[in-house]
Amino acid sequence: MRLLLSSFGRALLSQLHIRMLLLTVLPFVFSVCIWAVGLWLALQPMIDWLQDYFVVHSMFGIAGSVLSWFGMGALKTVIVPMLAMWALLPLMILTALVFVGLFTIPAIARHIGSRHYPQLEMRRGGSWWGSLWTSLWCFAVFVVGWLVTLPVSLIPPLAFAVHPLLWGWLTYRVMAYDTLADYASADERRTVLRLHRWPLLVIGTIAGAMGAAPTLLWLGGALSVIFFPLLAAGAIWLYVLVFVFTGLWFQYYCLEALQRYRSGQPPDDPGGADLIRPAADVIDAGPR
Repeated sequence: MRLLLSSFGRALLSQLHIRMLLLTVLPFVFSVCIWAVGLWLALQPMIDWLQDYFVVHSMFGIAGSVLSWFGMGALKTVIVPMLAMWALLPLMILTALVFVGLFTIPAIARHIGSRHYPQLEMRRGGSWWGSLWTSLWCFAVFVVGWLVTLPVSLIPPLAFAVHPLLWGWLTYRVMAYDTLADYASADERRTVLRLHRWPLLVIGTIAGAMGAAPTLLWLGGALSVIFFPLLAAGAIWLYVLVFVFTGLWFQYYCLEALQRYRSGQPPDDPGGADLIRPAADVIDAGPR
């Protein structure tokens, strides 16, 4: 718990630095460019297909009855574009996560490692392709879980529990790989992830809960449809910001855990190495 909290404090101070905020620019620009083209080419055909499906299968009446039962009957007129938006949401999040993993996390890892863990040997047990593969297969598992648990979105208490856990698992698997890719060997990475899987899942789940904030932009009814391009860009930037903070949190936690593992310390040994550094030291943790 001490390591979990101390790494959170160090990540929060680092995230507030202008250099960390600048690290959100490249993933944001790449994601927005991809989705600008994707929405231009695919959004209207998707809406047209859903519209035809609803007409052929008389789904508008069913959707209207369900929405009226929840007191949201006014959404019937925009149900088709909103479904299209919700279908694209996981793909937008994946795009932000992949680009953060490819461009931002390595920069964070190199700087924090050289600044705070210069004695930690780099054994390079991961690779760029390994990061991409981990992101893709974890996302495939996540999509299956997302679709299976989609009905619980109608039950708020379960939705607030299940979906953050799904996001937590996805974030934990992807971020932990990227964090340890340069510093740990493949065997060390597997061992550290096994020894610390529950704290890492907690970090991922908290990040998943924070990642629910951009999703609120999609709940504006007709306004969310009208301003969809702007809302999509805003949501992508917020996702990138959350993922960068999460990357910092994982970085501080995983490098400290790896250093303890190599020195033979128990995973839960306070040791003293994980105490929060002075703010002036931590807040300058951005890349130069």
